[in-house]
Amino acid sequence: MGSDEEVDVVVIGSGMGGLAAARTIAQFGGKRVLVLEQHYTLGGMTHEFSRAGRYRFGTGLHYMSASAGPFLGFMTDGRAQLSPLPDEYDALHFPGFDFAVPAGKERFRERLKERFPAESDAIDRFFRTTRWAMAGLTARNVLASFPDGVRKAGAPIVERLFPSTFRLLRDQVARSFRDPRLRAVLAARWGLYGTPPASSAFGYHGAVPLTFFMDGTAHPVGGPQELNRVVLEILRRYGVELRPRQTVHEVLLEGGKVAGVDVEDTATGRRYRVRTDTVVSAAGVRNTYALIGKSHELADLPEERSAVMLFLGLDRSPAEFGLRGENHWFMPDLDEPDGVHRPPGEGTLYVSFASLNNPAARHHTVELLELVDPKVVDQWRGTPGAERPDSYRKFKDELTERLLARLEERWPGFRETIAFAELATPLSFETYQRSVRGSFYGLAATPQRLRSARAGCRTPVRGLFVAGQDAWGSGVVGALAGGLMVANAVLKPRQLGTMWRAIRSGGITRDAAGPWEGYLRVARIEVLTPTVRRFRFESLDGGTMPFSFVAGQCVKVDLPVAVEPIERSYSICSSPGESGFVEIAVKHEPDGLGSGFLHKDLEAGLAMRVSGPHGEFTWEPGSAKGTADPLLLIAGGVGITPLMSVLLAAADAGHTGRVVLLASYRSEDEVVFGPEIEALRSRLPGLEVSVFATDRQGRIGYDELLPHAGPATRVHLCGPAPMMQDLIGRLAELGVPREAIRTEAFVSGRSRETRREKAHAIAVAAAAAGVTKFMIGTAVGAPAFPCSPGQSVLDAANAVGVALPQSCGEGACGTCRVRVLCGAYETDDRGMFSADELEAGWRLACQTLPTGDLVIGQ
Repeated sequence: MGSDEEVDVVVIGSGMGGLAAARTIAQFGGKRVLVLEQHYTLGGMTHEFSRAGRYRFGTGLHYMSASAGPFLGFMTDGRAQLSPLPDEYDALHFPGFDFAVPAGKERFRERLKERFPAESDAIDRFFRTTRWAMAGLTARNVLASFPDGVRKAGAPIVERLFPSTFRLLRDQVARSFRDPRLRAVLAARWGLYGTPPASSAFGYHGAVPLTFFMDGTAHPVGGPQELNRVVLEILRRYGVELRPRQTVHEVLLEGGKVAGVDVEDTATGRRYRVRTDTVVSAAGVRNTYALIGKSHELADLPEERSAVMLFLGLDRSPAEFGLRGENHWFMPDLDEPDGVHRPPGEGTLYVSFASLNNPAARHHTVELLELVDPKVVDQWRGTPGAERPDSYRKFKDELTERLLARLEERWPGFRETIAFAELATPLSFETYQRSVRGSFYGLAATPQRLRSARAGCRTPVRGLFVAGQDAWGSGVVGALAGGLMVANAVLKPRQLGTMWRAIRSGGITRDAAGPWEGYLRVARIEVLTPTVRRFRFESLDGGTMPFSFVAGQCVKVDLPVAVEPIERSYSICSSPGESGFVEIAVKHEPDGLGSGFLHKDLEAGLAMRVSGPHGEFTWEPGSAKGTADPLLLIAGGVGITPLMSVLLAAADAGHTGRVVLLASYRSEDEVVFGPEIEALRSRLPGLEVSVFATDRQGRIGYDELLPHAGPATRVHLCGPAPMMQDLIGRLAELGVPREAIRTEAFVSGRSRETRREKAHAIAVAAAAAGVTKFMIGTAVGAPAFPCSPGQSVLDAANAVGVALPQSCGEGACGTCRVRVLCGAYETDDRGMFSADELEAGWRLACQTLPTGDLVIGQ
């Protein structure tokens, strides 16, 4: 056993329930929280996996309420972006008839009355009963977060007040309606919480399909993992430590109280102990009680169902079959609508089309889910995945064929579109989810669960709590609510008041001074020259852009060139006064991964993750000292992009001062924005434009600068590195102050890869020499700080809180200028400095990789 650690709170499991508990306890309780996740990926069932180098699949979140709601709004700080499913979002298929579920409870009620007019009054009564059952479930779950004495006293009262909550779903629809078809429609979609009508408590059914989903449904833009990414980023901001590949073997008890956890780091095999007096388990009630040796106390709870899931990758869009993104539910018959006694593949089947509902999806996918008895794989349980016999593969192949046959029967020709197929069984969920017998939704949603003292966020052990689905209900938002119930039990009353006020606000408002991050839709792609294209981005709803910017700034775009995206920075070329879109112009570089995707693969309509604005290469109307002092804009090639935004900003502001544009291109065929600049002459009376084709006229030099540059000139310079380095020196000769010269450089994927290669080589060499860190000292006498081999000066400074000026972090903006006074390093100056400045030691902190101890100044 390794040496002990100590924290305030340990959270076992990084599903949404565990993360909700971790955030609230850290944020409002001020506690040090450690999250331990057994999987190599954080986020529980919001994580995704990829196959065949292009298909991405969700594991547990298929669709959700159309509104993020206050819980999810809080967890994502209001950053959740949802794409609505079609208005008729659930298509129910029964033998002999279909029923489409529309968004809106009243519309659903009216459609039921149209189809079953003889039961109109009964339908109204049923919906009143549903509201009452939902209220009873809420009351029961909140009560379960109170101390044991309060719960014991209140539980019988809740059941007397809300009997329908505890009634079986099958019995509730039977006593409400005569028509078996109407009963089947209203009992359908029990797959949203996983317990068949003959066993499930009506409170759960009333809460999930008949309440949470009634106002319409949506899918996360970017997929479920986008929610995961945002939530994890926020948790790190609150100091929560997140460790994947950590298996908790035991919750330690001393005197009936929590004392810590025994952990194994499965990546290294190291065993260690974490001391704490509070443990929150988001691993499910059954796993939690196993960790304290009390599994026998759950013997009265019914077994849960598991699932089989078939993941399909298509080479064509499902829209060819008339599908719009709605979910399809296939029920085998009316007498046995759940199909629980049928062989796997023949029961109630749920089919979703995530790629049609995710505007960021590049490749089409389909997911099929059928809830099954985990006993169907008992004969192979306990055998390692690589050692399972051929009979297991045969079982999977035959089950896959049965499922595909059902799709083909509904949509003839569908099988021909399938390029990839993979089936997950209960054994898959046991392996990756670590659920008991592959339980998909946690504890069965039965009346026994509602009556059990063990089904809730509290346990008999002081300091041990349960978060997630078992503490509230099924699904991602249900798990999140379970985490909040833990906070209800752990935090002090004053802290709880602050927490619930924050949750009711539905998330925080973005700091206008910081960059926005989220998805924008590609609205238009325009060819400007044979090698340059302009790309327009709009908000997903076509409304006002979610951020504003200053002329000269850039955006960062995640480009899905492979399974994992790459990030690139691109200057904005549109006007800051345009609120409906932003535009970038990108040159196709030979072998450029990012520009190659934009020019060859990107199509209008795709949503892309964007952050912005970034950069200090800015100009604002009124920033010039006077109308007689020229603003000199110098561009090389596509470096005209940010300067175009400056010209548009000046024109929109009615700027009358002198503006000089010197733009050089290799040839006249490569001139960018020629018509736009010509149109600006009438709006900018002081505009002077000189265009140089270097194949005929040569480069911009001293003589070209002489008429325009002087001590009062403000310069914005953007272009290739050799050009910029030369012109910075020439401008200095003409008396332009260095602080009046703004620079921005091109950043290609090749240069970024080169820096990674250099960093790797430095790290390898240091490890071979037994060097674990370099030290970076400062000229002002502040304490030196460490730098890991392969780390940049900027990254090392940020890691320890040393303040250095910075913006883009990738060498485009030139903000992070530092002077290296002594020491060994490798760097790329990006053309941000003149020869004299380089001689004096000026470098970019984000590009400088120490190979020994350094001393820097500013």
